[in-house]
Amino acid sequence: MIPHVLAGRDVLGQAKTGTGKTAAFGLPLIQMIDPAARMQAMVLTPTRELAAQIVGEFRRFSQYREDVHCVPVYGGTRMKEQLHQLGRKPHIVVGTPGRMMDVISRRALDLSELRIAVLDEVDRMLDIGFRDDIRKILGALTHAHQTVFVSATIDDEIKRLAMKYMRDPVEVNVSRDTLTVDDVSQFYCTAGPWDKPRLLRMVLQTEQPKLAIVFCNTKHGARKVAMRLHADGIDCKEIHGDLVQQKREKIMERFKKHKIPVLVATDLASRGIDVHMVTHIVNYDLPQDAHAYVHRIGRTARMGEAGKAISFVRPDEGEQLSVIESLINKQLDKLEIPGYTPRSDPEQQRAAAAIPPTQTVAGAPQQGTASESDVAVAPAPAAKLGALGGRYAVPRRFRRR
Repeated sequence: MIPHVLAGRDVLGQAKTGTGKTAAFGLPLIQMIDPAARMQAMVLTPTRELAAQIVGEFRRFSQYREDVHCVPVYGGTRMKEQLHQLGRKPHIVVGTPGRMMDVISRRALDLSELRIAVLDEVDRMLDIGFRDDIRKILGALTHAHQTVFVSATIDDEIKRLAMKYMRDPVEVNVSRDTLTVDDVSQFYCTAGPWDKPRLLRMVLQTEQPKLAIVFCNTKHGARKVAMRLHADGIDCKEIHGDLVQQKREKIMERFKKHKIPVLVATDLASRGIDVHMVTHIVNYDLPQDAHAYVHRIGRTARMGEAGKAISFVRPDEGEQLSVIESLINKQLDKLEIPGYTPRSDPEQQRAAAAIPPTQTVAGAPQQGTASESDVAVAPAPAAKLGALGGRYAVPRRFRRR
């Protein structure tokens, strides 16, 4: 990718997570900066954490070019401070689309001399609703410039966006038709919602991870999981959108320094967060989007290291797991945790215990017939279990066919 960017070509780049996409566009971008000119490069990212990380990487890349000035622009921090940094006329601005639109509307960001626009993790930006902001920002660049899209996945919508805002782009795909790295061992465990806290505690005790990220689908879920882990005596921190930016940055910094062994996170942390030596990923909640699974487990096995991903699958999520397996073209193995056996729903057990036994009274149905109450508490047929559980009723070798 680097020679194409240096040659001034528009580039559509795709590579697996953890393979160095930031360096692929960052190194040539820094090399092309003219210190005598004003802002020349803009990088858009889906999250604040990724924007802060890219700025840190750019400063590390340019440590021998002290004349290159790069600043972050994203929400959760004081606008006055960011406007002050923009007033120092930086060469590179890295930020989220929403805050970038804000500073542009305040006329604090001049795009007239922009030479290159980079959209990092463009698929994620489209997923979380930045379509309009992206179109407005790219549409405002009416002068000649270079555009680079990079992502782990590129779908038809991204290609349509590229056709509208790029000039004869070079497509660079080094994903080798596989979305996940081979060094990630991937497993699943069957668990109902009532079993997950117990299973998570047993997984952490059995696996003894050096660094682990536990992913939840909601902020409320992440808070509850972190509270339960603390109650079990497990050191952990939660990170999600409800935390103020300063606290999020402090937690991530401690996690990167291995001072926090377990991080409980929403998908906020699944994109672009480069933390070395993350040994385990636990999907406490199976993600609704199969591509989110790819980016979650991409937080481990980075730069050739080994890693392990364990997904908790509810009885009604068999089909959802099959979609993920089809996407990654790999079947997950079932992980046996010593001492763990799935339990039935305690609510259903209590409800069943509260139903009085059927008694024979005058006018009641005789043997061989069924009353309405009998039908109501009859067990579900096997076909129902197949519809609910997918992999419980269908042999594994036939399930995806």
